Amino acid sequence: MALAALKPLHQPQLAPARPMVELRGVRMAFGEFVAVDDVNLTVADGEFLAIVGPTGCGKSTILNAIAGLLKPAMGTVSIDGAPVSGVGGDIGYLFQQDALLPWKTAIENVELGPMFKGVGRTERRADAMAWLAKVGLKGFEDRFPHQLSGGQRKRVQMAQALITGPKVILMDEPFSALDIHTRHLMQNELLRLWQEDRRAVVMITHDLEEAIALGDRVVVLASGPRSRVIDSFPVDLERPRDVAEIKLDARFLELYRNIWASLRGEVEKSYERRA
Repeated sequence: MALAALKPLHQPQLAPARPMVELRGVRMAFGEFVAVDDVNLTVADGEFLAIVGPTGCGKSTILNAIAGLLKPAMGTVSIDGAPVSGVGGDIGYLFQQDALLPWKTAIENVELGPMFKGVGRTERRADAMAWLAKVGLKGFEDRFPHQLSGGQRKRVQMAQALITGPKVILMDEPFSALDIHTRHLMQNELLRLWQEDRRAVVMITHDLEEAIALGDRVVVLASGPRSRVIDSFPVDLERPRDVAEIKLDARFLELYRNIWASLRGEVEKSYERRA
């Protein structure tokens, strides 16, 4: 029998993931100042997208537009095909600084999302207990934020952001305030939780190594004002990953060089404008 006869006539193809976040022709302006202009971006369901760019290029502005905290001057922002109009319940937000209420315990902070969604006290307490155990804080439920370390507070924030099962998780440099060792632990913890039930993630960061170690794709923004997307790099590194070990991979170093070649010129422009 000829070898050609052994091959199937049609190779099966995986259906592409549906778009979960879409920005089309987005302009964000504050009076006459245009922060970002003509931004077009699609994030697939289950994709981990990292956005990098120089200081002041509008990364946080784009994130806040997706969250519904800011309204575009032009263009559209949608989540799962529905236009974003104000703050919705399909977003989990992990902030750079602690966003925990200091007068509430860890479990009370984690319960806030379900409470605002109308979940009954018994059910939301059980869910919050389970999530705190999942992030390694069993036994710390009744501690107040000031009684927790920086890494522990970040774990509470992760549970708080994920407990409602959001369609999209937004991250604004969530680990930048941590020391390098705690940062690596939290990055690996985040990847472990994300791997269990993949959601679309949009993370902004100044740390290119972090963007590559965590992301499926890295998008580069131009220097502001009127920033825009200038490059997109798929990160073809295997998962699951250890963020410390992956940085020693030859492909990681190659990706870093390629992305930095695109980003460097924009960083230099940004410094020249501020000089």
